[in-house]
Amino acid sequence: MKILKLLNKKNLSIIIVSLLLSFSTIAEEKPVDIWNLDKQEVDTVSEEKITVEKTEEVSQSSIYETQTDKNKDSIKLDEDLTSKTIKIAGLYDPQDYGLSISMWSNSDGLKLKKLFKNIDKYNLSKDASEILNISLLTNAYYPNQNITDKEFIKFKTNWLIKDSNLELIEEYLIKNQITNLHPKLMKYMVDNYLSQSNVKKSCEIFSKINEPLENEYLSKFNLYCLINYGKNEEAQLILDLKKELGFEDEYFENKVNYLFGYIDEANKEVSENSILDFHLAHRTNPEFSFEPKKDTPKLIWKYLSTSNLLYRIQDLEITDIDKISTIEKATHDKNYSEEELFEFYKRFQFNINQLLNTKESYKSLSSIEGKALVYQRILLTEEPKLKLELMKILKDIFEFEGIGNAFELKLGKFLKKIDETDVPSNFTTFYNQHIKNDEIINKKIKYNNKILHQSKLVNYFNGDYAKSKIEEDLNKFLKKIKKDKKYFLSKKDIIFLEALKSDGIEISKKYENLYEINKSEMPTDIQKMIDNKEIGAALLRIIEVIGPEKIEDIDDDTVYFIINTLNQLNADLIRNKLLLKVLPFKV
Repeated sequence: MKILKLLNKKNLSIIIVSLLLSFSTIAEEKPVDIWNLDKQEVDTVSEEKITVEKTEEVSQSSIYETQTDKNKDSIKLDEDLTSKTIKIAGLYDPQDYGLSISMWSNSDGLKLKKLFKNIDKYNLSKDASEILNISLLTNAYYPNQNITDKEFIKFKTNWLIKDSNLELIEEYLIKNQITNLHPKLMKYMVDNYLSQSNVKKSCEIFSKINEPLENEYLSKFNLYCLINYGKNEEAQLILDLKKELGFEDEYFENKVNYLFGYIDEANKEVSENSILDFHLAHRTNPEFSFEPKKDTPKLIWKYLSTSNLLYRIQDLEITDIDKISTIEKATHDKNYSEEELFEFYKRFQFNINQLLNTKESYKSLSSIEGKALVYQRILLTEEPKLKLELMKILKDIFEFEGIGNAFELKLGKFLKKIDETDVPSNFTTFYNQHIKNDEIINKKIKYNNKILHQSKLVNYFNGDYAKSKIEEDLNKFLKKIKKDKKYFLSKKDIIFLEALKSDGIEISKKYENLYEINKSEMPTDIQKMIDNKEIGAALLRIIEVIGPEKIEDIDDDTVYFIINTLNQLNADLIRNKLLLKVLPFKV
């Protein structure tokens, strides 16, 4: 029997008012051990207790009045984003990176929106991504010229989703308590954790939110989490309240009623409308099975994969063209293993003539058979030129079908086995574009005290040099350079010296004529941003310049004006990190 029927009108009203004020908070109790979750206590960050002054009697109409007031407050929050608390929502203090709380204040919104649009076209490199995270998550007032707060928040949300750093998203939402300001961001995070079959992590964040949830989907998710924690009475009370206020979702109610224990069997319907709906279908059906299709959402593919619910490709027949095609699409979306797919391609059988004339034979076969033939021929070939030719054919087939990522890791492995000196000139671009060079982490610096920017003086940017010591050692080095008529100051040497001068390191006047600065090397638009104190815009412009490139792969002239910009902005920590990538020689 439902709880509401056991309560009199007076007590129900008091409880409902209390729930409206603490709608999303989950009590600190150990979660129920479901789906083999670790039994750990869920942390609760709320330190404030909301007390409700109980009255003798609260009328039923007051419940609706309370909800109406709550909705009005919600609208006011969306419309009135002028409070400083919201306007400086972030993770980093401005002084952490040498920035300013007014870093966006002088920027023209039209310029910012154009930069945002250009940046969004790139898959930013790690270097550019780190600078963008710092720019957007530094506590600062929103820009207010030709751009609305909503537009600025939208770009921030879209970037964090694209960057897909779930831990960073969670930290940002929890530290600032701005779930209702960023419901799309919150939904992205909990959905992605659930797609990894990590129910515990999906639900954890709800216990750390102090504000009532205004988004319907997140409210349902929170209700499910209460059930997952074994807090059925609280969950039922909230559900009854939601229904009193007009909530209707037959699918959701059927699943949770099964979890409550009110019905012995849930409806076998499987909804793909959301990952939560799909998970509830799985959770409430002991004999659950599901066969994904090409248009099945990526998150559900991921959920199936992490929950071991995908059919095994080894069990498929080579005649199951539709299923194989679906798996190819899933592999492209990184929800299926490339290794398994290409192992399957080896099961096709071809005659000698087809293998010898692969470059023509594959054209007369079906798409899947053609890919299998070309792949098998690559395995049988040792000659680099032919191997490259076949790899390009196979890659082109995948790309033409819109599933190019399905042949990515395997292609990289093939290319690594070919020495760069054996690559014909007409395949150089293909080779360089697709070879996957694993980034070597923690490379050691190899000092060369004959070259200024590779000398031990570079350790200054690690914080290992006192100012007096770096000035003494630097002037000694410049003295040697001046005597050595053969030494020519490179662009990187100049970058090094200009960074030191920006920090107030004094260089003897007798060495000032060792090089000259060409002011025309600095883009005029960036210099204008700096002069106008458009700090945020200048950083976005730098991010646009770096784009998908690693800073160490960018030409020295471009690196020069990037570092010069950061020098003028006094963004020393960002600058130093880049300098330690481009200046020293590492092995």
